[in-house]
Amino acid sequence: MSTSSHHRPRDLRLDFFRGLGMFIIFVAHVPENSWTLWIPARFGFSDATEIFVFCSGMASAIAFGAAFRRHGWWIGFARTAFRVWQVYWAHIALFMVTVALLLVFDRINPSVEYTERLYVIPFFEDTASAFLGLMTLTYVPNYFDILPMYLVILAMMPFVIALARISEAVALAGIGILWLFATSGYLNLPAEPWSDREWFFNPFAWQLVFFTGFAFMSGWLKPPPVNRWLIGLAIAILVVTVPFAHRWGWQNAEWIFEARDLVWGGLEKTDFGVLRYVHFLALAYVAWVAAGEGGRRLAGGGAWGRFVAITRKVGQQSLAIFLTGMVLAQVMGMVLDLIGRNMLTWALVNLSGFLILIATAYGVAWFKSQPWRKPSAAEASGSRSGAQGRAEPVSRRSELAAGE
Repeated sequence: MSTSSHHRPRDLRLDFFRGLGMFIIFVAHVPENSWTLWIPARFGFSDATEIFVFCSGMASAIAFGAAFRRHGWWIGFARTAFRVWQVYWAHIALFMVTVALLLVFDRINPSVEYTERLYVIPFFEDTASAFLGLMTLTYVPNYFDILPMYLVILAMMPFVIALARISEAVALAGIGILWLFATSGYLNLPAEPWSDREWFFNPFAWQLVFFTGFAFMSGWLKPPPVNRWLIGLAIAILVVTVPFAHRWGWQNAEWIFEARDLVWGGLEKTDFGVLRYVHFLALAYVAWVAAGEGGRRLAGGGAWGRFVAITRKVGQQSLAIFLTGMVLAQVMGMVLDLIGRNMLTWALVNLSGFLILIATAYGVAWFKSQPWRKPSAAEASGSRSGAQGRAEPVSRRSELAAGE
């Protein structure tokens, strides 16, 4: 939550927590996965979606904010539009690849109807309407709803930055007003051409958590001070919400169930209820403090240092990891259907999935480094020899000067 966009420890914290979020998202999407009983969403009102969106806002302040600052609004707008274009086609590819795999799974294991599990049956029953809806983002099945939400929020970014050029307070006010309209039911997007169902993640509401991260990283908001009173308050919020969030609480205590029902609007996920926001801010603050000033507790060597480095690598390739994880989760669900579900198979599937995500992160980073553009070993050796040869006359002149 540091305001400096060039402070290295901040990058460490951002990548680390974003990497953790990627692992959690994978676990959460594996069908009938017992490990989901231990993800943060089971113990609080917010979940890995907030981590993903908040960290994406922080990362966007670095990646896109620089384009706006250095090259002006129109170049920043173009840079953002290019990213929106990329995310759009990533969403289309994710849907097509996943649905194709589901068809394969239907043939491998006829005892489970995988296209029904994700409910993409309408895509086959009315393909023309569904395909047009897919391309226009008016057909957004629930499993495929995070990237559309993200790209709409990205599309808002140039306009929020334009407001910030008037005044940062104006930009923050606009973000808050837009969230209020969305939570009031005045702003939503259709998720199916044949029904009145709306997007599961309302981007006009979820932009609040995205631009909170963006505002902290851009310096529009100052990070909260570290003191025992704020730490105590944040921990108290996290502890108090556990029985209201965990099923052992609301399933076994009538008064907890009734209390949840009374404040359900604040817990609502589609329009990002205010209690989710409060819980996430408390969680983010505790995590930020726990990481230490400048992320010093995330630094170090040994097993802990390697774990942090690997998790950061996953966080640095978040879009590729997200896409891989969503497809991989369905593959692992099919594997569990074939080999059965018990403590051993759950561990096998989840840990194997983690390894695949890690390998993907390092593979994507390698490709992004464009090693084919680097000089070959022979070229590098020749370059060093040439540099030494050029240095010899200088050295000789130095010797002559010393002799004189």
